[in-house]
Amino acid sequence: METLKGALCLEGGSLRGLFTAGVLDAFLDNDLYIEYVNGVSAGSMNGMNYISRQSGRSKRINIKYLHDKRYISYKTMFKSRQIFNFDFLFEEISNNLDPFDWDTFKEVNQKYEVVATDVKSGESKYFDRDTCSDIISAVKASASIPIMSKMIDVEGRKYLDGGISTSIAYKRAFELGYDRAIVVLTREDGYRKKTVSKINERLYKRYFEPLPNLIEKLMTVPQRYNMMQEEMDELEKEGKLLIIRPQKKVTVQRLEKSIAKLESLYNEGYEEGVKNIEKIKDFITLKF
Repeated sequence: METLKGALCLEGGSLRGLFTAGVLDAFLDNDLYIEYVNGVSAGSMNGMNYISRQSGRSKRINIKYLHDKRYISYKTMFKSRQIFNFDFLFEEISNNLDPFDWDTFKEVNQKYEVVATDVKSGESKYFDRDTCSDIISAVKASASIPIMSKMIDVEGRKYLDGGISTSIAYKRAFELGYDRAIVVLTREDGYRKKTVSKINERLYKRYFEPLPNLIEKLMTVPQRYNMMQEEMDELEKEGKLLIIRPQKKVTVQRLEKSIAKLESLYNEGYEEGVKNIEKIKDFITLKF
């Protein structure tokens, strides 16, 4: 199976990641493999199933266990700071209920990085599957929503959601020498984040008082996210990015409870994935 020498960057968005799951399943079902993949938050989890080449797994888990309190629960959030129970996901589900293919994940000829935020510095950390001593903890950290999730220790430092510092890691692809990248977003064209609310501002400052760099990053997420959207639009015009995103307004919440809405978003992602397969092949092989 040919692996195309390009870069694939996956946005997060919690359960909005079902769109990305659909896109990646379309890639897998059509034997489209990209050499370098990075994921932020839910994008890191979708990336794992893409690298392990398990089409349908992301959808199965999120739909089947959506209303299972072992997986998503406010009670668990208050008890152990895990709105998503990663212990259940990476142990019971991944080992028994819907086994993860660790052999393929480790052996395929693709580079995979997870983006998490260092809580002390507020900066992004890129964890490479091949060099990180605990890639599962790195993925947990990448998807740990601030306040709703506990900080995760990875190689002696504490981390949280990668989206705090880098919402979409397309610049990382350029840093690694790729001259163009495919980006999968979970929001429609034109979407922009609103300024952090006063309530959230107070929560951040109270909860993360000893971590001023993290607070600064949390407070500026909307501005930085919106600037990235503007920059990505320009890079797309220049032929440096190929962006795959929902074509309709996304009404799915990050903790969505409607299975029908999640299945619809997944199906839209799958359709967009299929639609873009030949474009991606041309995009990656195109010479400047």
